[in-house]
Formats: sequence, structure tokens, C-alpha cells
Amino acid sequence: MKAEKKQKKSTKRDSSFGLIIYKSTVGDRIFNAVNIFLFAVFMIICVFPFYYLFINTISDNELVNRGMITFIPKGIHLSNYKALLNISDLGKSFIVTISRTILGTALMVAVSGFAGYIVTKQHMWKRKLWYRMIVITMYFNAGLIPWYLNMLMLGLTNSFWAYIIPGIVAPYNIILVKTYVESISQELEESALLDGATTMQVFTKIIWPLSKPILATIAIFGAVGNWNSFQDSLLLMNSNPGLYTLQHRLYIYLNQATSISSEIDAAMVDRIAAGMLSNRIIKYSISMVTVIPILCVYPFMQRYFVKGIMLGAVKG
Repeated sequence: MKAEKKQKKSTKRDSSFGLIIYKSTVGDRIFNAVNIFLFAVFMIICVFPFYYLFINTISDNELVNRGMITFIPKGIHLSNYKALLNISDLGKSFIVTISRTILGTALMVAVSGFAGYIVTKQHMWKRKLWYRMIVITMYFNAGLIPWYLNMLMLGLTNSFWAYIIPGIVAPYNIILVKTYVESISQELEESALLDGATTMQVFTKIIWPLSKPILATIAIFGAVGNWNSFQDSLLLMNSNPGLYTLQHRLYIYLNQATSISSEIDAAMVDRIAAGMLSNRIIKYSISMVTVIPILCVYPFMQRYFVKGIMLGAVKG
């Protein structure tokens, strides 16, 4: 009875529209405040490492070497990034990584979108068999050594296509697209078929535009995965350093930061600043170079992310 009375006190009926307006209680306000505080702390924990790296790359190098830059940048300059332009092969690795990210993500989204749509068609020959064969690859794999031997036999070692071909078919993304397409009204497709549209026309004119949220979601997965990947470069490109990815270069540079300073042309920057490019500053600067591009792209895709995942998870 007491709980019912408290509930009645916390609600108020709007006579003009007949709506019940909920009035928050003290407990609700405390709960919201605690939630906001905890999420704010979590956000700071996630963001601060990137912020710390960035302010140390643009602050006075002498202060950075002394460990005096913690929260606020001092003596702001961009000479560290200019100096990195003279590190051998860094620009080439950047182009390789950008190319594999754009091409690999585009092909993966196109194939995942069409495959996810096709496996929803009841009249597809052996539909359940093909779909199960796609799903089973998520749970079983041969391992690293058989994977390398398979890539070797296919002639994909020391080849740019080793970055693209293995990632075109992504089982998890196909499942996401399939469940999303099943949530789209079937009447739209049926009316198009009655008007004489082909399966490909239905996909390109109706399904593809309506599936933008889930396609943007898997595009995020693909772009981040391609950008951050370095294991395939490490294992498959031993004889072709020109195809090293940016993350592979970062791995090498972080282990050889001492020798990198000798590759920097001091004529590009102030000689005093060049002399202060310590191992710490080089590591910070290269790390930021690899992180900034994907951080710039992600916010533009974020608005599709939650919508695509939630709608794609309605059905199993």
C-alpha cells in the first residue's frame, strides 16, 4: 500500500491531453547523478591516454623529456610532426594502410550486403546449407600455421591482395545484414517484383538504401579492423618492406626508436628542437600519426552504429 501511495504521488495527469506525466523522485535524481558521474569518469579514463599523447607531441620537447607535461600543453609547436615526414618509408606505409582500408572496407561491405540479402531468400538453392557453412567458420579455424601455408599456396605472400581478399567475406557482418534485412517489410520487395524488377534491382534500389544503418555499422568494423591490422603484414610481407602497413611500421619504430632519430633531417626543423627528439617523443608522435585518421572518421559514422546494431539484433 505504501509503495502504491508513493507511486501515485510521483505521477500527475495532464488534463489537457490525458497524458500521465511522471515526476522524478529523490531516489531517481540520485540514481541519475551517480550514473552521470560514473560515465563521466569512464569517459575520462578512455579519452585521457589519447589527450596525453597529443599534448606531449605538441609541447616543448625539453619539458616533455623532463616529464613536466601532464594536463596542459606548454610551448606549443608542430615541429615533431614535420620531423616525422623525413623518416624513411613512413609515407609509403601510410598510403598502403589507407588503400587497404578504403578498398578492403568497400569490398567487404558490398559482399556482406549482397550475401546477407541473398541468404534471406527462401527460394535460394540449398540456402540453409550455404548459410550454415558461413556461420560455422566463426567457430572453427585451422590455426595460424595452416592459414600461412594456405596464403603461401595461393600466392598471396608479399602481395597487396593479401590484405584485401581474405577479408572480403566476413561471416559476422553477413549475419548482421541478414537479420537487418529480415526486419524490412517484405511488401516493399513483393511490390517491386510484381512491377517486373529483378533481384539485383530490388537489392540496389530498395534493400541497399534502406540498409544504410547496418552497412555503416559493418563499415566501421571493417575500417577499424583494416586500419589496426598488422599481423598479416608481419607474417606475409617479409620480403617486401614496401607493403608494410602503418601499424607494422609503428611496431618496428617503437622497438627501434633510438635509431630513428638519426634518420630525421635537422634542416627541416629547428636544430635545438631536433636535438631534443628523444625516444619518448618519437614514440608519442608516431603513435598519434597512426591514431588520428581513424579518430577523425569514426565520429561521422557513430550515428549509424547504435541504430544498426539494435535493429540488426531483433531477430536471430
